[in-house]
Amino acid sequence: MKLTEKGQVTIPIDLRRELGLRPGDQIEIRLEGNALVLTRAHSVPSRGQRMVDLLRGSGHGEMTTDEIMELTRGE
Repeated sequence: MKLTEKGQVTIPIDLRRELGLRPGDQIEIRLEGNALVLTRAHSVPSRGQRMVDLLRGSGHGEMTTDEIMELTRGE
């Protein structure tokens, strides 16, 4: 692996896939002894993820569009 002049490295695709890392994901880098350790940053969930979390378990099988809209609007 090569370090660029800007200090960038490429995380191999197999490792990105294994960890579920995608472009735009936030990572944290820390020093442990003589090693750099990369971890997924604990970031705020996206709006879409918050909606999925809110709706998960709220349904009863099939839902109409109107029922989904009522849930998302908090009605």
